Amino acid sequence: MRSEQSTKPRPARRKFLTGAAAATAGAASLGFPMIAKSQSPIVIKMQGAWSATDIFNEFAQEFVTRVNEMAGGRLRVDYLVGGAVVKPFEVTDAVSKGVLDAGHTVPVYWYGKSKVASLFGSGPINGMDAFQTLSWIYRGGGLALYNELLQKLGLNYVGFFAMPMPTQPLGWFKTPISDAKQLKGLKYRTVGLAADLFQQMGAKVTQLPGGEIVPALERGVIDAFEFNNPTSDSRFGAQDVIKNYEMGSYHQAMEFFEICLNKKKWDSMSKDLQAIWRYGVEAASQANYWTAMANYPKDLRKLIDKDKVNVLRTPTSVFQAQLEAWDVLTQKLSSEDPFFKKVVDSQRAWAKDVVFYWTFNDAPFPMGYEHVFKTKLPKA
Repeated sequence: MRSEQSTKPRPARRKFLTGAAAATAGAASLGFPMIAKSQSPIVIKMQGAWSATDIFNEFAQEFVTRVNEMAGGRLRVDYLVGGAVVKPFEVTDAVSKGVLDAGHTVPVYWYGKSKVASLFGSGPINGMDAFQTLSWIYRGGGLALYNELLQKLGLNYVGFFAMPMPTQPLGWFKTPISDAKQLKGLKYRTVGLAADLFQQMGAKVTQLPGGEIVPALERGVIDAFEFNNPTSDSRFGAQDVIKNYEMGSYHQAMEFFEICLNKKKWDSMSKDLQAIWRYGVEAASQANYWTAMANYPKDLRKLIDKDKVNVLRTPTSVFQAQLEAWDVLTQKLSSEDPFFKKVVDSQRAWAKDVVFYWTFNDAPFPMGYEHVFKTKLPKA
């Protein structure tokens, strides 16, 4: 009797376990397609505003690589060079309209919509360099003003800023510029508010993306130009057409990349993926600067030693003339557009203490360089 009672439950228990196992297996099989679907990556098609050989594509790729690796397969950014889908000056419009998901560009490329755009990448001199101006964007209210501008213009994207660029050279000239008066009547390439600045100084300005500079020079559309840095300039062959290169200028003493993403695409991303994008921008910003320092100085030395380019320091008279021209231009644009004035006033309020602290505290690094290397650095 005891034996029968002990054996009766066993088949039922085995049946229960078998059914439970089957149910679990069934649930797993039913759930598997849903898991696979949730792991399908959000794909972002990003285009840069840069010609195929420009180092700026490497900077963009540093951002893309960081986001892709951090996203763990849930987000994938595919990068295209300038012109792959739209022209360089059309990137932000394409992102806003959804023709592209994202763009890697600079605000001066869309200043035709509003001259205020250039204030988020170049503009009137207030003493701040690119690092300090980025601090204004992210800690001094600049980003809120940028977003206000996007809303005013109806641009349907979110934007972020990366890479505090070194001061851009005055540029490349057939005849060395030893006095600001030589800029009068010169057919010169630049972009953004720098175009207004050089026009104020008497130059005849044409705005072109980097890939169109040398062909324009060969056709006589321009006589002189600036682009950005020794690496980018030498990669598109500036040294092969002009041999005078002047370093230092107030026309774009600070600039950064604008990394923009269509608003609908941004809203489709989870909060953690949005965070990965934001922090990817910050990580790329520093990585970009490191990459710049690994290339710009080396390529400047190559221009001097191998390509026999006459590299000069921009003369004091040009710097002074630029400051005076900025005064006129800033007052004019501020009186015409209250929002322009609002942004300029915000920058100046931030610069007043930031630059004072930085200048008061900064070590005289040129003195240290001259002491160690027993050589005098070029001066204006």
